[in-house]
Amino acid sequence: MKYTVSIEIALPRERVVQLLADPAHLPEWLRGLVLHEPLSGTHGQVGTTSRVVMQMGKQKMECTETITRREPVDLHAIPRDIVVHFDREIVGEGMWSAVRDRLTEAGPQSTLWQSENEYRFSGLLMRLVGLLMPGAFRKQSQQHMQDFKAFAEQGQDVRDAEG
Repeated sequence: MKYTVSIEIALPRERVVQLLADPAHLPEWLRGLVLHEPLSGTHGQVGTTSRVVMQMGKQKMECTETITRREPVDLHAIPRDIVVHFDREIVGEGMWSAVRDRLTEAGPQSTLWQSENEYRFSGLLMRLVGLLMPGAFRKQSQQHMQDFKAFAEQGQDVRDAEG
């Protein structure tokens, strides 16, 4: 299963990129995040593997995330014509996913965030979920982007809404 979602954020690209790259901000916008801890490497750097635990309703999911691309490495003073890439692979029980995020300048004070998502399922249960509920994955990706936008632009914290 493959899909692409996108959102425009009313902030300069460099600010958006720095907020996305800072692990301290993850709990503020990544709805359902219980834990995100590097197992090897430095957060956000290529090759880093992290343990990620998400809570969705009563369902808890644990997976491993590996950073496969981050360009440019230095996220300061990024030339206007350069596309910023954050790519990662996520592996959980019965599921493999690749996420390829691209951030481009939509204007001097706005950023376009496009996210290509690919999922592969193994095991009967996860294959059924992928077959019967493909829209749920797209909807969750879009929700994460909307939550990030609200956090970045207005300082909204998803934990305030959940509590």
